[in-house]
Amino acid sequence: MQKETVAKFLLACLFMFVSINAQAFSDQEEGHAQDAHEQEVHTQEAHAESGGDAKVNTREEVQEYIDHHLKDSHYVTFYSDAEEGTHAGFPLPVILWDNGLKIFSAGKFHHGEDVAEVDGNYYRLYHSKIYKTNAEGEIFYGDEHHANAEHQFPTNERPLDLSLTKNVITMILVAVLMFFLFSSLAKSYRKNSIPRKFGRVLEPLIIYVRDDIAKPNIGPNYRKYSSFLLTVFFFIWILNLLGMTPLGVNVTGNIAVTFALAMVTFFIVQFSANKGYWKHIFWMPGVPWPMKIVLAPIEVLGMFTKPFALMIRLFANMTAGHVVVMTLLGLIVVFQNWIAGPAFFGFTIFISVIELLVAFLQAYIFTLLSALYIGMAIEDHGEHHEDEDIPII
Repeated sequence: MQKETVAKFLLACLFMFVSINAQAFSDQEEGHAQDAHEQEVHTQEAHAESGGDAKVNTREEVQEYIDHHLKDSHYVTFYSDAEEGTHAGFPLPVILWDNGLKIFSAGKFHHGEDVAEVDGNYYRLYHSKIYKTNAEGEIFYGDEHHANAEHQFPTNERPLDLSLTKNVITMILVAVLMFFLFSSLAKSYRKNSIPRKFGRVLEPLIIYVRDDIAKPNIGPNYRKYSSFLLTVFFFIWILNLLGMTPLGVNVTGNIAVTFALAMVTFFIVQFSANKGYWKHIFWMPGVPWPMKIVLAPIEVLGMFTKPFALMIRLFANMTAGHVVVMTLLGLIVVFQNWIAGPAFFGFTIFISVIELLVAFLQAYIFTLLSALYIGMAIEDHGEHHEDEDIPII
């Protein structure tokens, strides 16, 4: 009965997720649908022309909605209507370093519509980036400026942006949540008592990471690295799950975040490596010396391709999943009929169920590969002889 209850709860959450996102699309398109209907009562030629424009506008707004979900922001937005200029949410703190520290609310930008004046300096939020401008908020381009300004790079000066964006706030909240969850679980272990409440859910996952990831890949010294592996596993997993909500959070789909996580693994591997690890990179035993000269650059390159693979794998998989789900929801609005709507709605539910598996799988793969790389770096290579064939990984 408990398993059935959990399954029903997950399906209800997925249904709610799809419904809320579909409703958001529908609300954004309501103005266009009414305009198209009013044009329809005129002539057939005018109807065709206005209908074509509405389709173009629909696709553009769907693309805008997808971009909003994927990109970081200085606002936490629950609902937005560009036509009416209404936004439901709250601004986040903006922290800039421009000849001194400047702190103010992103509300001064009014979602990019106004120029923020701080200590006699003027700043504008333009395509999710903050530029220094004049009082009119003008964005300047180089000599090769073309008509399509969205694809040009502004020449305005950019201050150092240390703001608490939506992704940063999400990571802080997840870190605080993990701290309290695991602190309570650790207290129960110290008291030699059985974990209670949500601790019963965490305990089998902790044991799984310890017994199936850390021990087999790292070996006897697994305890030294277990805290890192547990942290990165739950951190990525929770962020992946939050990325499936209608809040527009896409932390693990941000390549800067996956780059930072991969670099943490990279530095742990390099600083934990023993002499045998470095010997197998620069002067591989059991290999003729001419081949050692050839293999050494390849092994050095492999040091950097491993964290690169960690970074790209997590980023690409999570971004692709979000794009597919948002696109399917967008197609419901684009076609707007009783056949495409239920069909794409069903596809979205199916992909969302797969995304639940992918959210766990990507956290597992990142943790597994991190443990594997650490185990390779601290492995005792003294048991190998010069005449043995050493596998290249």
